[in-house]
Amino acid sequence: MVNKEVILTPEGLKKLEAELEYLKTVKRREVALKIKQAISFGDISENSEYEEAKNEQAFIEGRIATLEKMLRNAKIIDDMDIGTDVVSIGSRVRVQDMELGDEFVYTIVGSAEADPANYKISNESPVGKALLGKTVNSIVEIDVPAGVIRYKILEITK
Repeated sequence: MVNKEVILTPEGLKKLEAELEYLKTVKRREVALKIKQAISFGDISENSEYEEAKNEQAFIEGRIATLEKMLRNAKIIDDMDIGTDVVSIGSRVRVQDMELGDEFVYTIVGSAEADPANYKISNESPVGKALLGKTVNSIVEIDVPAGVIRYKILEITK
């Protein structure tokens, strides 16, 4: 399996590092205590608390491995690499919906940082892909499940 490059902003890097540290220190300890406590109840073959704690441990260890791999393959986007003439990863893009007139500000991020609820969209999403490489005043057509959205790029900032 090829290791996929993980594109991160400095903020995204800090967030992943903080999650990894939390899982390795706090959560590992909590789960170890749960397992120890469940074992103290006796027969572990029919002990639901033990099973639950072991499943949680497996999930945490899996997430730790995933985060470590992401961080090993991380490419950090430097603020100096983000221009305001063309949309790139790290850009904040103010767009206007050509049909409804609504305005949105999206930040284009790598897929590991995507958080659509907070308008951080992946460079691999339909909207992110369509905006990449475009300039102010460009009209962008995006195929989405509901049809086609047309956005006009009003502003590109860092």
